[in-house]
Amino acid sequence: MPRIDETRPFIPVRIAVLTVSDTRDLASDKSGSTLADMIKTDGHELADRAIVRDDVGEIRAKVQGWIDDPAIDVVITTGGTGFTGRDVTPEAVRPLFEKEIDGFSTVFHMISFQKIETSTIQSRACGGLSHGTYIFCLPGSPGACKDAWGGILKWQLDNRHRPCNFVEIMPRLEEHRK
Repeated sequence: MPRIDETRPFIPVRIAVLTVSDTRDLASDKSGSTLADMIKTDGHELADRAIVRDDVGEIRAKVQGWIDDPAIDVVITTGGTGFTGRDVTPEAVRPLFEKEIDGFSTVFHMISFQKIETSTIQSRACGGLSHGTYIFCLPGSPGACKDAWGGILKWQLDNRHRPCNFVEIMPRLEEHRK
């Protein structure tokens, strides 16, 4: 069970949400809306939100733009993590990672397995770090977004989470460049 140290002040994180889909727009984007709502409800800032087609170049360009933006701390994508021919989000985003957060995928699958059992193997959810920006690629279903946020990201993006969290190490992510 996650532990929150209530004696510490909460630090909001600036998060951008990217939906990868050939068929969605903002009005029909349930997964992106689900993420945006959870981000704001939990006290963080929705720094930006966009939709791009299932295209490696478009996905990579949008994520790279957000990595380059100092006003964005975290990028969360939803969609394109399956196995069909159009599912290319990991191929677009992984080359941007300087470090992969292997445990994110592992824990995501553990949580997902409790709900959808072996069907979780059909997701290539992943996480990584690039130039001080955290990046998480989630499946395109609202349920998967809820699992990833409520089971992992909500806690790791809360600086009060004990024994450790992603926020408290943010000031040190770029120390090798100084």
